[in-house]
Amino acid sequence: GVVRSDDILMDGRYGKNPPRKGMPEGHLPVRSYLAVPVISRSGEVLGGLFFGHSGCGVFAAEHETALLGLAGHAATAIDNSRLFKALQTLNATLEQRVAEEVAERVRAEEHLRQAQKMEAVGQLTGGIAHDFNNMLAVIIGGLNLVQRKLRNGDTNVNHFVTGAIDGAQRAAELTRRLLAFSRQQPLAPTRLNPNRLVSGMSELLSRTLGETIAIETVLAAGLWHVEADAGQLESALLNLCVNARDAMPAGGKLTIETSNAHIDDRYARENAISSGQYVMIAVTDTGTGMTADVLARAFDPFFTTKGVGRGTGLGLSQVYGFVRQSGGSVKIYSELGVGTTLKIYLPRSHGGIPDSPAAALAGEHPGHSDEVIMIVEDEDRVRLMAAEALRELGYSVLEMSGPRDALAAVESGHVPSLLFTDVVMPEMSGRELVEKVRTSHPSLKVLYTTGYTRNAIVHNGTLDFGTELLTKPYTIDELAEKVRKVLDRK
Repeated sequence: GVVRSDDILMDGRYGKNPPRKGMPEGHLPVRSYLAVPVISRSGEVLGGLFFGHSGCGVFAAEHETALLGLAGHAATAIDNSRLFKALQTLNATLEQRVAEEVAERVRAEEHLRQAQKMEAVGQLTGGIAHDFNNMLAVIIGGLNLVQRKLRNGDTNVNHFVTGAIDGAQRAAELTRRLLAFSRQQPLAPTRLNPNRLVSGMSELLSRTLGETIAIETVLAAGLWHVEADAGQLESALLNLCVNARDAMPAGGKLTIETSNAHIDDRYARENAISSGQYVMIAVTDTGTGMTADVLARAFDPFFTTKGVGRGTGLGLSQVYGFVRQSGGSVKIYSELGVGTTLKIYLPRSHGGIPDSPAAALAGEHPGHSDEVIMIVEDEDRVRLMAAEALRELGYSVLEMSGPRDALAAVESGHVPSLLFTDVVMPEMSGRELVEKVRTSHPSLKVLYTTGYTRNAIVHNGTLDFGTELLTKPYTIDELAEKVRKVLDRK
C-alpha cells in the first residue's frame, strides 16, 4: 500500500527494519516521506517510488494521487518490456520449432505416401499377374496341344491356334492399357474436329452398345479443334460408352455432348493443368451411379465393380492416362440411382487445317520382290518372325542382328527400300542407327518398332515429327499395312 508520513521520525513504523533501524549515517535528512508501490497487471509488486523531503508536512493527498498515476505508467512500461523480451525469446526459437514441426509432418506424409504407393503397386502387380497368367495359360496350353497333335499327325489344330492368338492379343491389349495408364504410350497427335470424330463413331457405338441403349449426341456449333491421337481418343470414348452401358443393365439413355470450355486459374491449379481454352467431351448415362468410395477409386488400375472375368479394371485408368498425357483433365460426376457423367477436357488447338480421316487401306497390302526390307532386331526370335512375315507378304528381306551389322551392310552397297529397325538395342539405339545411315542416304525410308520407346523417338509423350512407329506386339496385317504405307509415301 501507500505510505505517507508528515514526520518520519515521529512515525511509529520508522526504525523497525533491519539492518540499520532507520536511515544510514550520512543520508540526506528526511522528515516528510511518501512511498507508492509499482504493481503489475498480475498483482506482483515490481518495486516502488520513494520520495523524501527535509521539511515536515510537505506531501499531501494530491501528491499521493499524482504518484499513483506515475506508478501505474511505470508498471505498464515494465509489463510491456517483459512481454517484448518474452516475444523476442519466442521468436528466437519459433523458426526452429516450426521447421521441426514441418519436418515431422513431411516425414509422416512421406510414410503415408510410401504406404499408399506400395498398396497401389501391390494391387497393380496382382492384377497384372492374374490377367497375364490367364492369358499365358491359353497361349502355352494351346501351343502345347498344337505341338502334340502335329507330332501325332493330327492337323486339326486351327481351334487351338485361334485361342493362342486371341490370348496373345488380349495380353498385348493389356500392355497397351498399362502404358496408357502410366502415360508412356507413344501418341501420334493430329489436329482433329471432335464433332466429326464422335459422328464417325455412331455406327460402331450402336453395334457395340446394343438395342437397349438409346444414344443421343449433342454436338456444339463452332466447336474448336483439338490436337490428339485420333485412335486413342476413339478408344477412350468407346471405353466410356461401354462402362456406361454396363451401368445400365436394364437399358437406358447415353448422351455424348461436346462444347467449348474455359478453364480458370482455380480449376487449373486444382487439376494440375494450364488455364485457358479447352474442348469438353462428356459421356452421360442414366445408370446406377457410383457411391463415394467407388468414385474415389474409379481411376485406380485394376479397380472394378464388375464381376470376376468381366473387366480388367483398366478402362478408366487408360482414359485418365491418355487424357493427362494429352495435356487435359478428366472429371467424374455421379449420383446413386440417377446416373454418371464423365467429362474429358482437351486443350484447344490453334493450328491450321485439321487432318481429314485417313481412308482405310483395303486388300492384303502385298509386297514386291524388288522391294528390299532390312530388319534390324537384336532379339533372334522376333527378327525371325518379322522376316518370315515380310517374305510371306512378298518382300525381299535382309536380316541384321544389330546396328553394327546394318551399318556394315549399307556401307558395302546393300541399301534397302525400307529400314525396319527396333528402337531399343544394346549397341546403339534405332534412332542413332538411322542418323548414321541418313548421312549418306538421306531419303531412306524408315519404320521403327518397339515395345517401349524410352524417349528415343518419343518426346513429351508424342512421336517425333515424320516418324512412323509399329508398336510390339503386332499382327501380320498391321505389319503389312504399316510397311506398305511407309513405302508408298512420296
